[in-house]
Amino acid sequence: MDDVLHLLRHTPALDTRALSIAESVLAGNRLNDDDAVWLYEHGELPYLGMLAHAVRTRKNGNRVYFNRNFHVEPTNICIYDCKFCSYSRAIRKREDGWEYTGDEMMDMVRKYDGQPVTEVHIVGGVLPQYDLGFYIDLFRKIRAHRPALHIKALTPVEFHYIFKKAKVGYREGLQLLMEAGLDSIPGGGAEIFHPEVRDAIAKDKANAENWLELHQVAHELGLRSNATMLYGHVEKYWHRVDHMHKLRELQDETGGFQAFIPLKFRNKDNEMSYITETTTVEDLRNYAISRIYLDNFDHIKAYWPMIGRQTAQMALAFGVDDMDGTIDDTTKIYSMAGSEEQHPSMSTEDLVDFIRQAGFSPVERDTLYNVVNDFSTEKELQAV
Repeated sequence: MDDVLHLLRHTPALDTRALSIAESVLAGNRLNDDDAVWLYEHGELPYLGMLAHAVRTRKNGNRVYFNRNFHVEPTNICIYDCKFCSYSRAIRKREDGWEYTGDEMMDMVRKYDGQPVTEVHIVGGVLPQYDLGFYIDLFRKIRAHRPALHIKALTPVEFHYIFKKAKVGYREGLQLLMEAGLDSIPGGGAEIFHPEVRDAIAKDKANAENWLELHQVAHELGLRSNATMLYGHVEKYWHRVDHMHKLRELQDETGGFQAFIPLKFRNKDNEMSYITETTTVEDLRNYAISRIYLDNFDHIKAYWPMIGRQTAQMALAFGVDDMDGTIDDTTKIYSMAGSEEQHPSMSTEDLVDFIRQAGFSPVERDTLYNVVNDFSTEKELQAV
């Protein structure tokens, strides 16, 4: 920290407000909303990178985490019409999508029998037949078949619809799913919380209050979860800060969030295709400011299937300490939106090399960030 501060103090022409913010952050103080907006508007990339890297080093040293996971996406048919979504298909066009049965999803799980995966990630569209009973049955079958496999599943958008249809509250519904095998919750469906933006891009689905309440109840029940923010479309910088402010407040209250994942808007084949995507420089700035602002989040994740390997690798120098996982070409959400990774899959060896090339220490984790393998040496990699 002292080295960073010394360097910044001797950087020619560094803005006095930038130096003041850096001194405060490096002293362990919380970044306020006005300063966060100022960083978005005026912060230079090298400065933001230095500050974010110092914060991530203070929290996680030189470690970069990943896990061995795969996705099951029950359907891309959806009753909702999110303007930014390239993945979903309307019910009237269901012939263009897929709707897997419970048995077909169990076949996907069985495909990984004998492989050292630790997590199945289950999210998809919202349809009446994928109701509370369906997921209770699915989770029970997965748990019976492979007890140690961590089930990370469903977003507040899915939960809200499922529980409303079943006429149960969030707490009762989550308890039923936990008894069936639900272990944690991913961070999807957050988009941008402010109604000014949310009403423009995703008006008809669960709102910000629903999203935050669902996660609050989940945390109170002992479930851990992640949080996301969809950026780079019609929002302004202050909308991003407002979004993160709400997350930081809830984290102060519950401590249940594990990682924050900025999700880049991709403009292929959706109703917002007229919007130009953000540049890589803006992506890196957003990662850095997220790391600086969210002082009570342990981890910032770069979802490499969404931004591509090269940008994800660069993001490690801008506050990111998590690369998600192996994926094994089991998700279509971002490939359908035009991401660089059309068939996202990396082996453990690929991820370890990928992280080492950026100068960091690869650590395989489970979903709850318990260390599974620390690949600090070639010997440990050869043992895979």
